[in-house]
Amino acid sequence: MAFDGISVAALVYELNERLSGGRISKIIQPETDALLLHIKTRTENLKLLLSANPSLPLAYITDKNLNGPPQAPAFLMLVRKHLSGARILSVTQPGLERVIRLEAEHFDEMGDLTRHSLVLELMGKHSNLIVVDNQELICDAIRRIGSGISSVREVLPGRPYFIPNTQDKLELGDAAFWQRLAAWPGPLEKALGGLLTGISPQMARELVGQAGLEGSESAGNLGPEEKLRLEQALHWIQERLIQHDFSPRIYYSGGGPAEFSAWGLALYQGQDSVEYDSMSELLQSYYGERNAAARIKQRSAELRHLLTQTMERDSRKREIMEKQLKDAEKRDKYRLWGELIQSFGYGLEAGARELAAKNYYDNDAEIIIPLDETLSPQENAARYFERYQKLKRTQEATLQQLQEIDRELEYLRSVEQALNMAEGEEDLAAIKAELTAEGYIRARGLTGKKKGSGKPPKARPLHYVSSEGFDFFVGKNNLQNETVTFELASGNDWWFHAKGIAGSHVIVKTGGRELTDQGFEEAAALAAWYSSAPRDSKCEVDYTRRKEIKKPGNSKPGMVIYHSNYSMMVTPSLEGLSWISS
Repeated sequence: MAFDGISVAALVYELNERLSGGRISKIIQPETDALLLHIKTRTENLKLLLSANPSLPLAYITDKNLNGPPQAPAFLMLVRKHLSGARILSVTQPGLERVIRLEAEHFDEMGDLTRHSLVLELMGKHSNLIVVDNQELICDAIRRIGSGISSVREVLPGRPYFIPNTQDKLELGDAAFWQRLAAWPGPLEKALGGLLTGISPQMARELVGQAGLEGSESAGNLGPEEKLRLEQALHWIQERLIQHDFSPRIYYSGGGPAEFSAWGLALYQGQDSVEYDSMSELLQSYYGERNAAARIKQRSAELRHLLTQTMERDSRKREIMEKQLKDAEKRDKYRLWGELIQSFGYGLEAGARELAAKNYYDNDAEIIIPLDETLSPQENAARYFERYQKLKRTQEATLQQLQEIDRELEYLRSVEQALNMAEGEEDLAAIKAELTAEGYIRARGLTGKKKGSGKPPKARPLHYVSSEGFDFFVGKNNLQNETVTFELASGNDWWFHAKGIAGSHVIVKTGGRELTDQGFEEAAALAAWYSSAPRDSKCEVDYTRRKEIKKPGNSKPGMVIYHSNYSMMVTPSLEGLSWISS
């Protein structure tokens, strides 16, 4: 979720507690729309990241060192002029707006004590970093907004600073709320987010749940008892904000961070979560994981484009070949016509355009065979036999090509699944090396290296331990699949794979022990988890002894065959497993 007003309130409380009284010792601009403030307090040295990135505006105390450009931009020079060496007086939030205001005092050029504020507006594409003087006039902004861009507010040097209330929202506890709620035309959940500042859709759902109401219920039709319960839920939020009762936590879904909140929510009860000591720790972890995933997705875009193009090309070829096969189905008709002309065409007159013959394969039903009047009966028969042979050859060749295309599509889907599982540069490099070796990437193309220069990255599969102490190994790509199956596993170890879809090879190292029913179920659920099967539905998984797995000659990486196996239906899951390393 994006920052809502309550998350900002939790962060502002932390920043005010830790930064007030500290001095700004250093300011750098690591990105075009971000600042990093080095702040010395009495007890610690801190780094505060303020980012107005339109796609990911955020702020938190970080432990990472970031570097700025060699030449300081104009905005950075202005911030340094007014805030270098300044003492932080407070970090505040106006109401529940998604705004963080850092106020600091310093001596100006004349030696007089003055104040300036650095305001971060966390408002999606409208996010900004603005320097404001002690008369509430804008000194400058990291993103200047003129009248040609916005008719609501100009963000330019010399203009007065204010927060526009473009959506006419109310603060928590505003007396006008109930009147406005009664007039709201839509459902209650939408009304809470639409009327109250700082209330996200997530928090609106939580409020509705706290009040024991239905989010789809009409906001204007609440009875006295329902209003009372909603008022109590709103009061619950106000009390937590007043008392600074925050317990930040991240909620996980599908193996990754899905949502975060300033405190625990009944909305996600039963879902995996991790509680943090501060909002800064939470945000650094949450966005660190999300950014890592985004970076991998961005860097894999070229590979995904290549796979998509190749699969689309193969799919088009397949459509053409299926049409050719359909046309080839006529071949038996031409063979029959040739036979019937040979059998009954001896009495035809020269120049005949058709032959009426009895089909002795169909109870002597009469059949009309078109003829070329310029050819003799023998020549007409020969022509139909030639068509038959041509279509037969076409069918045989097309069937073989279809098998090759299907094998390639299966392989490409396995590479696509490996890209979905990629967690770092090593994984991407391994996939690139594999595609280069298979001829899908030119040696000087995506890899930027000459063919044969350097070895593919060492395959490092995932390692889990089951609830009963069995070691499970999972290949994250085709090279790793071959590693776990043909190098890590011995003959009597168990091999698992989702049936008929792209997925990882999963090996269970038995160590001579018998695998229990629970072990089979956990391994199958793991194989389903690391496959292209939807994680909210049942998946069929094949399993067999490793010694039953063979790799056909000249097959693509990760492609194997087996003729003796068992199967079970499972729901994809990591339950009961402990992740060790990759």
